[in-house]
Amino acid sequence: MTEVRRAWVRALMPLLAVLVCLVVLYWDTASGMVAIWWRSETFTHAFLVPPMVLWLSWRRREELQRLTPRPCPWVLLPMALLAGAWFVGHLAGVNAVTQLALVALLVLSVPAVLGLQVARVLMFPLAFAFFTVPIGEFALPVLMQWTADVTVGALRLSGVPVYREGLRFVIPSGTWSVVEACSGVRYLIASLMVGSLFANLNYRSPKRQWIFVGLSILVPILANWVRAYIIVMLGHLSNNRIATGVDHLVYGWVFFGIVIMALFTIGAKWAEPEIAIAPLAGGPSEPARAMSRSWSTMPFWATAAAAVLIGAAPMGALPSLDSGAARGTELIQLSLPVEAVAGWRADTGQALNWAPDFLNPAAKAQRNYAQAGGAAVSLHVVYYRHQRSDSKLVSSTNFLLRANDYSWNMLSTADRPITAGSSASALNARETVLIEADAPGRTARQKIHILMLYWIDGHWTSSDMGAKLMSARARLAGRGDDGAAVMLYASDLQPGGANAALQAFWRDNQALIEQRLAAARDGKP
Repeated sequence: MTEVRRAWVRALMPLLAVLVCLVVLYWDTASGMVAIWWRSETFTHAFLVPPMVLWLSWRRREELQRLTPRPCPWVLLPMALLAGAWFVGHLAGVNAVTQLALVALLVLSVPAVLGLQVARVLMFPLAFAFFTVPIGEFALPVLMQWTADVTVGALRLSGVPVYREGLRFVIPSGTWSVVEACSGVRYLIASLMVGSLFANLNYRSPKRQWIFVGLSILVPILANWVRAYIIVMLGHLSNNRIATGVDHLVYGWVFFGIVIMALFTIGAKWAEPEIAIAPLAGGPSEPARAMSRSWSTMPFWATAAAAVLIGAAPMGALPSLDSGAARGTELIQLSLPVEAVAGWRADTGQALNWAPDFLNPAAKAQRNYAQAGGAAVSLHVVYYRHQRSDSKLVSSTNFLLRANDYSWNMLSTADRPITAGSSASALNARETVLIEADAPGRTARQKIHILMLYWIDGHWTSSDMGAKLMSARARLAGRGDDGAAVMLYASDLQPGGANAALQAFWRDNQALIEQRLAAARDGKP
């Protein structure tokens, strides 16, 4: 083994120890990421990222041999901030924050143990590691809306009459719906990853690299719009004989593959040759010889130990918080009153044919209410405790209406102020309006208005981010992670309409709902 290799082995062993320890410490976060790669087609590509990072690093071995690894202890400061970010993200239940923080901790371990010069050479491989984070589905609603807007607009320009309700539209040959798979987010994430790799391997100029990365974002979005329009037109012109089944997805990926290959082919015309690196002459450098002669690798191991201690700090704090708010795992007693305030009584009539789809709540309850005057409202509550990745109050896996639920169409979602009788100021509730899907022979299609609020630690909010922050604050105060989603909904086919009934019920019964939620939290019947 040459002196250079011996020196690098001595430096790499502490780095490997840090990486292994951090993965073990944050095993729940790391395994959660891999679970998402496994079950979600959107992020399956992430399995390729770790070996790609190793390969990209190996390609820079000639440059690395010219450098002397030296620990950079001040990098431990941003690592401490990242450990704090993971801690807050864990308390708030924000997977994106915890996963980004973990990957950033692993990445910063390189400059901490090996030094900034080494990290500068490995800048792209280290940045590429962030493609392991399964993030991007937050763009689904916007991309789905854009796809529906462009597709409907293009159909009308083509002379095809279109009637649209939300993300679903009807043309003379049939009904179409923009679902998650139609959003193009899979194309976008895959294109961005492959485009970034292509730009790094083929261009030396940062300007050219950034231009190509920008095209890797823009082109799949535009291509998805064209794909959606072509699919609908193929179905329309063939009287729904093609492009309406499995071939729908096949055509989409084939079209995407053609577009990306065209992008790479054009991009290759401006490729810049890689700068050749002359081999080392005269043996290893003096710094490398000095390090190989060193009797101690203590600076590397000391920095590595400090990095591990920083990573372990949040884990040491979690048990004290959880023990301060320990609640039993017994069945939560969540009950809704049979008789509410101001003449609202439980209605045993048939409920509306709708229910929210929230994943694995600790408890849930539903009841219909009506007044003597004819107003009718339904109340649905889902309650969460000891939240985890597959059982969270605020999660992308919770839906008021799934895209593949064809019994209702979503018309709109917006904030709506509602005022309780005991409150001087109004709360903003999230209002979602659904309309029954059309059916042969139906003369009237009812709409239902849904008002949703989160209840956390005795406070109300309609904001997902606000709910996350409230949950983090409650856990930091040692009050646990209990929380609930409260949904009021009513049909517009009633005297006075849905909005008046919902406002009246909330005005009369907010305090009573709070009492029942607090009783469930405190274990009271």
